[in-house]
Amino acid sequence: MPDHTFLLQRVQPAMVGLIDGSLSTLAPIFGIALASHNTRYAFVAGLATALGAAVSMGFSEALSDTGELTGRGNPIMRGSITGGGTFVGGILHTLPFLLPHYRVALILAVAVVGFELVVLAWIRYRFFRTSFVRSFASITLGGAIIAAISAALGSAA
Repeated sequence: MPDHTFLLQRVQPAMVGLIDGSLSTLAPIFGIALASHNTRYAFVAGLATALGAAVSMGFSEALSDTGELTGRGNPIMRGSITGGGTFVGGILHTLPFLLPHYRVALILAVAVVGFELVVLAWIRYRFFRTSFVRSFASITLGGAIIAAISAALGSAA
């Protein structure tokens, strides 16, 4: 098990970013994809969302705590880690929309989301001693709620 400082200053900010990027970008990407059936629009929406979310989360983490009282470490480092994790989490399921074939891109993007959920559950299991099944179920529940919202909005447009 890694030491407490490493978990607090590196793994936890990365995990927050990865979860946020993986989940918060689902609605705009899939909402646009389902509404337009246009992979280019979905890619642009995903890229913009991943970049915007990364900047927002990076600043939020860096400005939330100086690290002096809590021991959470350098705020710029934490913000960079969180922002980077957010971007990675958001861009991974955006990349399939570079493909021009809507159905192929959509199926591949859904598969990437599934992969992201497994990786997130594994990270929680590996570093935070949580049950893999419980972690996967929790993260999947959040993703399912967001996917249902984006599908409903995308289909209604």
